[in-house]
Amino acid sequence: MKMLINVPETVVADALRGMAAAHPELTVDVENRVVVRKDAPVAGKVGLVSGGGSGHEPLHGGFVGPGMLSAACPGEVFTSPVPDQMVRAAAAVDSGAGVLFIVKNYTGDVLNFDMAAELAEDEGVQVAKVLVNDDVAVTDSLYTAGRRGTGATLFVEKIAGAAAEEGQPLERVTALAKQVNENSRSFGVALSAVTTPAKGSPTFDLPAGELELGIGIHGEPGRERRPMMTSGEIADFAVGAILDDLTPRNPVLVLVNGMGATPLLELYGFNAEVQRVLAERGVPVARVLVGNYVTSLDMAGASVTLCQVDEELLRLYDAPVSTPGLRWGM
Repeated sequence: MKMLINVPETVVADALRGMAAAHPELTVDVENRVVVRKDAPVAGKVGLVSGGGSGHEPLHGGFVGPGMLSAACPGEVFTSPVPDQMVRAAAAVDSGAGVLFIVKNYTGDVLNFDMAAELAEDEGVQVAKVLVNDDVAVTDSLYTAGRRGTGATLFVEKIAGAAAEEGQPLERVTALAKQVNENSRSFGVALSAVTTPAKGSPTFDLPAGELELGIGIHGEPGRERRPMMTSGEIADFAVGAILDDLTPRNPVLVLVNGMGATPLLELYGFNAEVQRVLAERGVPVARVLVGNYVTSLDMAGASVTLCQVDEELLRLYDAPVSTPGLRWGM
């Protein structure tokens, strides 16, 4: 496989050095693997810290900045960051108002963030946690006990980040983050397997002419494998699976997310089919976001995330944000 890298062992460090050069508004500690907004800590503001394995960019480092995360901890590719990174991040962003850890439901992430919370609290930092577990495809997977955390992570980070930016207290920011997660569901589809730099070849076998329904962002198996389907058929299946699990009473935010190797031409076409299904099912749409936000290296495919919102959640979603991966209103 051809990759634009030097050697697999330095791929994360090289990416962080490049990120530092491209985004002087961030403090990028390459050695300790922590990305922090330059003005942290902000007086009176709750700090938001997230992180996970690299390979899902722009998640999470690309979502650090005003209106979203205060800091992010990138692990090795598809590997959880370690507690020391999280403690360092918490200390860097804590202004005395507390820190919220936003954790995707993968076993390594959960264990390490739990340990980091204990260590940070020993150092006098008040820590709260929210677990993102929005994927309806499978109950358990290779990496999780319970549902996986996927596209809803973006909505949690954006809405909680806006609340923190307003100076809302830790308890309220945490409650909003949990509300977003509880009102979000996702479903992903893979058209090709993912290739990690260390392996240099596809990590699972997906024959030509087939697709995997319900895939995870690390290439975990989904619900079933089928012959290739049309964009409309995939939208029917994916949105149907979400709405079987979530009955929106309010308008929804829609994320049509690329897995890394799917062109925008295809993603916008897929979004047209997603919107068709939602209209047929009588689900009102408040906002739509299309692009590569929660990726899986070079995997072709897409995921759909729906999040039902009230007026407050929609206001916070619309609030200004300025990060490398998400920017509006500033």
